[in-house]
Amino acid sequence: MEIEEPEPPPRQPKEPPKIRRLHDSVVNRIAAGEVIQRPVSAVKELVENSIDARSTAINVAVKDGGLKLIQVSDDGHGIRYEDLPILCERHTTSKLSTFEDLQSIKSMGFRGEALASMTYVAHVTVTTITNGQLHGYRVSYKDGAMEHEPKACAAVKGTQIMVENLFYNMVARRKTLQNSADDYSKIVDLLSRFAIHHIGLSFSCRKHGAARADVHTVATSSRLDAIKSVYGVSVAHNLLKVEAQDDDPSSSIFEMNGFISNSSYSAKKTTMVLFINDRLVECTALKRAMEVVYAATLPKASKPFIYMAITLPPEHVDVNVHPTKKEVSLLSQEVIIGKIQSVVESKLRNSNEARTFQEQTVEPSASCPITASPMVANKDRRHNPSSSGPKSQKVPVQKMVRTDSLDPAGRLHAYLQAKPLTDLENSNSLTAIRSSIRQRRNPKETADLSSIQELLDEIDSKCHSGLLDIVRHCTYVGMADDVCALLQHNTNLYLANVVNLSKELMYQQVLRRFAHFNGIKLSDPAPLPELITLALKEEDLDPECSENDDLKKKIAELNTNLLKQRAELLDEYFCVHVDEDGNLCWLPVILDQYTPDMDRLPEFVLCLGNDVDWEDEKNCLQGISAALGNFYAMHPPLLPNPSGDGLQFYKRSKHLSASDDGIDISVNGGNDSKMEDEIDHELMAEAQIAWSQREWSIQHVLFPSLRLFLKPPVSMAANGTFVQVASLEKLYKIFERC
Repeated sequence: MEIEEPEPPPRQPKEPPKIRRLHDSVVNRIAAGEVIQRPVSAVKELVENSIDARSTAINVAVKDGGLKLIQVSDDGHGIRYEDLPILCERHTTSKLSTFEDLQSIKSMGFRGEALASMTYVAHVTVTTITNGQLHGYRVSYKDGAMEHEPKACAAVKGTQIMVENLFYNMVARRKTLQNSADDYSKIVDLLSRFAIHHIGLSFSCRKHGAARADVHTVATSSRLDAIKSVYGVSVAHNLLKVEAQDDDPSSSIFEMNGFISNSSYSAKKTTMVLFINDRLVECTALKRAMEVVYAATLPKASKPFIYMAITLPPEHVDVNVHPTKKEVSLLSQEVIIGKIQSVVESKLRNSNEARTFQEQTVEPSASCPITASPMVANKDRRHNPSSSGPKSQKVPVQKMVRTDSLDPAGRLHAYLQAKPLTDLENSNSLTAIRSSIRQRRNPKETADLSSIQELLDEIDSKCHSGLLDIVRHCTYVGMADDVCALLQHNTNLYLANVVNLSKELMYQQVLRRFAHFNGIKLSDPAPLPELITLALKEEDLDPECSENDDLKKKIAELNTNLLKQRAELLDEYFCVHVDEDGNLCWLPVILDQYTPDMDRLPEFVLCLGNDVDWEDEKNCLQGISAALGNFYAMHPPLLPNPSGDGLQFYKRSKHLSASDDGIDISVNGGNDSKMEDEIDHELMAEAQIAWSQREWSIQHVLFPSLRLFLKPPVSMAANGTFVQVASLEKLYKIFERC
């Protein structure tokens, strides 16, 4: 008997969600999170309010990067007692009354949102006094309203605003801002920018409780003096004054004046201070245009220092385009940027042509004798006693550095027989290679993964300061053998393991360039199963045995499937592209002008399959980076070095019959033959190219990159990567005993 199951009841259609009005406290807190994004946002708003109050001195004190305390004091006109009740309400301001006032606004603030936003995410206390009052008033605010009536108190001229426990009610925001040092440096940078523009004001910024201010400027009439006091003498001495203007109503109306760095200035990152109608703003398009000019004009493509103040009619600027007023919109922006760019380019080119260099007098030493005789020298000295001047301090002979990194005569190759240039040397000039290496400085943070940042932090924490100094300032002398290079640092000579150094450098560069690689496309896609099988055969102690072929085939299949599953991760983060058919198509560029030895590609693919922990994020990324580092390291080529004992590898025996030498076979029994060694010239030529290319890459790619990028770990001081083989001071002590 069949039992019929009851039909399920018809599904009721879901109603659209109800739209409800958010509570004011929710609206205000959301708005506060947009206006006050981090402590430096609060400092910027308060300092701008102080500037609007016609202050002459602004002092900032910060505790724990601004999370615990931000205190801004000024000597401006203060706040009227009658205005204190609505001071921190939203959209209360003295800067404008109608929307049309925005057309001619000249003050820093105008929305009336900054103080209100701070009261919704922090505890705000205001102390103020106006001219003519006998005492000041202090009042605390919370959620836009006064917590109590203003209390009379002693006060100095102006206003002091304290913002305490910033983001106390926004747990997620506060957790992301735990690095107080980073936020404090942003605040110092902000005050530095204000100080070089508003030169009629004095600024100071210090950590709470510190006796010394990190920024301290006084009012001055010279902008160059202000830049010198904030950014240092070295910056101020390398600046060029630049001006541009246009008063054509059909194209653009603006006036720009500022300072730009010249061809002698060098820095790791661009510093651009931009004020538009006295507002500190950012303009990505203008900054990019300036960087393009510097990259195209200067030989080193160095990062510039730029200060610009642009003045436009107020009606040509829309100041209401960003919650924090960090950006503005300009009328005819592209035209203005184009004209500024052409002026800067012309100024740079002229300065580059008229570039001057200071001469340095070289004092004679024992290793560089003067050609004139002592008698002539003494005679000249008697006739002109004032010419002797102060005596220069003589450098002991045993402390003289004999090798100059810029002088080829100091290198080992100067004493070896010259060889014809290889194709690689013909196609690439040394100048182009070094210029390319300088351009590829450490990139900025490339990915927002905490595990990558942890790995980079480990590199920094394990860096050996002594080895870092050697790497940064060493002179490459030459290759001592297949693995070790000779380096000179000061008066010491070192043997350095090139394989270990290049492996560590490649590993660190993979982490720094994470997710931002250029690619090398393989001319023919390489099948992963064949590569893995080839690597397994190379590891097999008995390659002629066929019993384990099925096992190798199975391992190759499993590893291929694994890498195909992880293809998206490999491609996105490391530019290792594996297609759907299991073919390797792309590899990353880790160092410019350097391609890895493709003979080691099977070992690399097998390492990805066997040695990487794909389950744990940090271990996975570290394992892939280590595998790439080992693959790209400058190992000796698989073909032996065709010099010295390695030449025996390229000799093959040739059997000659006795009749070939005119000997009667019957005399020798008809079975004897003569042996003769013949060199396989084709194979040896291939080996010579591989070894010469490696040595060229070590000298012109690896060591310039080591000086720029490598942070040698402490382990290299003990594992034989660096071995001191000679010291000039010790040699002199030995010779003195003889």
